[in-house]
Amino acid sequence: MSYSLPQIEWFAKPDPATGESGLRFQCTMCGNCCSGPEGYVLVDDKEAAAFAAHFGLAVQDFLAQYTRSTVAGRSLIEKTTSYGNDCIFLDREKIPGKAVCGLYELRPKQCRTWPFWKSLLVSRKRWELAARMCPGINKGPRFEPDEILKRRDVIDI
Repeated sequence: MSYSLPQIEWFAKPDPATGESGLRFQCTMCGNCCSGPEGYVLVDDKEAAAFAAHFGLAVQDFLAQYTRSTVAGRSLIEKTTSYGNDCIFLDREKIPGKAVCGLYELRPKQCRTWPFWKSLLVSRKRWELAARMCPGINKGPRFEPDEILKRRDVIDI
């Protein structure tokens, strides 16, 4: 009987140049992950309830005013700006030259886990492609592989 060993994730292997495992990321508040071509930011029932409470709205009113139905589920709506389709809660005026989430403490799981999404962690090549769009990828503090896996497994994107 043969057993297969679990595959070690590429980001858990030591980098040949640095000897470090894990990945680096620090948000630069560029807004690139919150804008661009039409997309979606999934909102689950618990998140919708928290947003609704924040605005003093009934959940159904929040959903009607700030979300739309997509093939993937309920998504926050977007507003068209010179940058593309910005998340409805992206604020480009509060801090000049920066883009900040107007509801940062309540932001959805999809936003909390960026850039540690399954779709970006399938390979180093996919990660490096994302780094072309996100100036915070490969910069800042190093995240250990177990923390990356924990964040990756929160949402299936």
